[in-house]
Amino acid sequence: MRYEILLAPEAVEDFRSLKANARAEVRDAIERHLRYQPAETSGSRIKRLRGVSKPQFRLRVGDLRVFYDVDDGEVRVLAIVAKDEIQEWLGRVGK
Repeated sequence: MRYEILLAPEAVEDFRSLKANARAEVRDAIERHLRYQPAETSGSRIKRLRGVSKPQFRLRVGDLRVFYDVDDGEVRVLAIVAKDEIQEWLGRVGK
């Protein structure tokens, strides 16, 4: 099944603030890993988050993390966060 990928406004801002090579990496990773099997966890690449109901999943792309939810054939990318800012972001946004 092919999932539609939607970016939240915060994710769009995060994406635009990245350097060109990081944008290309994130775009490729989202397309490769989230388009067809976004809920399938894989080693260290995709993890289902515990202790929070939103966001549901995290995709690792180098030193960046893509946080997203999966619902009814849609992947909603909530944010793209640097590794060292994860705890602050989850504390502010995680539910």
